[in-house]
Amino acid sequence: MTTSLSRSGLAYGAGAYLMWGLFPLLMAALKPAGALEITAHRAVWSLVVCLGLVAILRGWARLRAVLRDRRTMLILSAAALVIAVNWLAYVYAVVTDHVNSASLGYYINPLFTVALGVIFLGERLSRGQLIAISIALVAVIVIGVGLGEFPWLSLLMAVSFGFYGLLKKRVGGTVDAITGLTVETMVLAPVAIVGLVALHFAGMQTFLVRGEPGLGLSHDLLLMSTGIFTAGALLLFAAGARRLPLFVTGLLQYIAPTMMFVLAVWHFGEPMPASRWIGFVLVWVALVVLTVDGWLRRPRRADARVEPAEPV
Repeated sequence: MTTSLSRSGLAYGAGAYLMWGLFPLLMAALKPAGALEITAHRAVWSLVVCLGLVAILRGWARLRAVLRDRRTMLILSAAALVIAVNWLAYVYAVVTDHVNSASLGYYINPLFTVALGVIFLGERLSRGQLIAISIALVAVIVIGVGLGEFPWLSLLMAVSFGFYGLLKKRVGGTVDAITGLTVETMVLAPVAIVGLVALHFAGMQTFLVRGEPGLGLSHDLLLMSTGIFTAGALLLFAAGARRLPLFVTGLLQYIAPTMMFVLAVWHFGEPMPASRWIGFVLVWVALVVLTVDGWLRRPRRADARVEPAEPV
């Protein structure tokens, strides 16, 4: 029974991170839509998909309970704003040919999350974690010096996703994945719709536009599919995380940024000067140190599980 659960958990977890790793291909295919339009559509169509899932899974009672809980609503509303920043930064990175920046941001995120645990949750840094964070800081400096500018996009993604995880941790035990995302997209959808209307009147909308190259029904369907990808990957992640030990889930999270890195270098052909290579290698070393430290300090029970925290 345990082996079966482990195999299904690996399939679900790996499937979720494979979807996130391939997400840059979908974002790139949405050009000439800009980051604001894509992000707005992602929020709107994610809400549509989530409401459909709530109906299918008969989750209306859970949704109503969350909507009536003021504290939970405040936390999820803050989480919605933070994840909107993360989505926007991610899409902007892809449509402006900075997929490597997105990859670096998600590589740095586990290290930033450790730092957040120390600052806000009173956790104590182990020696391995301290070494890993120090190496990551050197990597950021190396990349920044090499590029001649601060790697703000990567750090914005790491920081926003880190705070999103911190906020979700506050309600993780009481709000399931789909209900949480439904509430978050309910918060974002009105703002997204206003944004889409503004883009329409500014002549910058691509949805339902006809007669221009690259636009048409297929483009509209791709924009709508962002909701399916978002909710679908989340469901796979939640199913996998409930079946896998914490350490395995932690290892799987590196699939997505690795795939982004491969796509950036070998598919999109983004430049990789020596400083960026050195920076990435340093980040990889930091992650190895963090992973080994986590392995050595892992719970000894083989069936230890981790409650899922919804990723991007």
